[in-house]
Amino acid sequence: MSERSESDRADRPRLWVVVGATGTGKTELSLRLAEALIARGTAAEIVNADAMQLYRGMDIGTAKLPEAGRRGIPHHLFDALEVTDEAAVAWYQGAARDAIAAIFARGAEAILVGGSGLYVSSVVYDFRFPPRDDELRADLEAQVERDGVDAMFTRLEALDPVTASRVDPRNGRRIVRALEVLAQGADTHGAALPAAPTLWHEHTTIVGVTLDRADLVARLDERVLDMWRGGLLDEVAALREVGLDGSPTAGRAIGYAQALTRRYARRQVSWFRRYEGIRWVAPHADPAALVTGARL
Repeated sequence: MSERSESDRADRPRLWVVVGATGTGKTELSLRLAEALIARGTAAEIVNADAMQLYRGMDIGTAKLPEAGRRGIPHHLFDALEVTDEAAVAWYQGAARDAIAAIFARGAEAILVGGSGLYVSSVVYDFRFPPRDDELRADLEAQVERDGVDAMFTRLEALDPVTASRVDPRNGRRIVRALEVLAQGADTHGAALPAAPTLWHEHTTIVGVTLDRADLVARLDERVLDMWRGGLLDEVAALREVGLDGSPTAGRAIGYAQALTRRYARRQVSWFRRYEGIRWVAPHADPAALVTGARL
């Protein structure tokens, strides 16, 4: 390795981003990538970008990697919230960027891994969130209860048809958020990437893990069976005891509410295909080659 590249590595830590659909093998690749970096003399730590793996106790239904399987590699933002907490993306952005900055300060490189597209984008890109107003939001939520989701969605269509076209008309929470922003005279981000996204951290490498459809479907089916065999029903019962049903975010968890549907996996793939410069690889890709390519 040249003197220049050694200096770049020391002075400019890299943010690695491993994304892809549920069940494609992101977790395993992130571990092997960390080990490849360590083998080259660069410490590496992993930061979670799966919204539901933020929650304590939501392990089986989110396929969370247990501590025993983390191979001694530090992991961050797993089990960071109680199931009754709301995992707002704006909160996550700050928490994840703080974790990454601390990793860089320790002389290590960070690997952001997960399939929650908006959460990943909020960290990777210069993604700024519109204003919040708790009192206004509470009033809009009361209107949803009184008038129904359909009426509120019709209002959103009239005010901002572009955002309405991107929001699930049954998702009252997202409709309320869009109306809250519009009522404050701000533009919504439309639940999408900025028109011309710029990287938050200049030295960022984005890796997308992909499988052909037949293999992915088989993996998803097997994962659901593993969840049932692993005690998913008991886990759900325990979570309901501590407030899962009323949770604004955790109660919608994939695996608990949707049992890892194939439709969700397709949405993930569509989201990440918009990332400029993403490198798509198979789950068994050689992480050493990824590291070498990023250093060129």
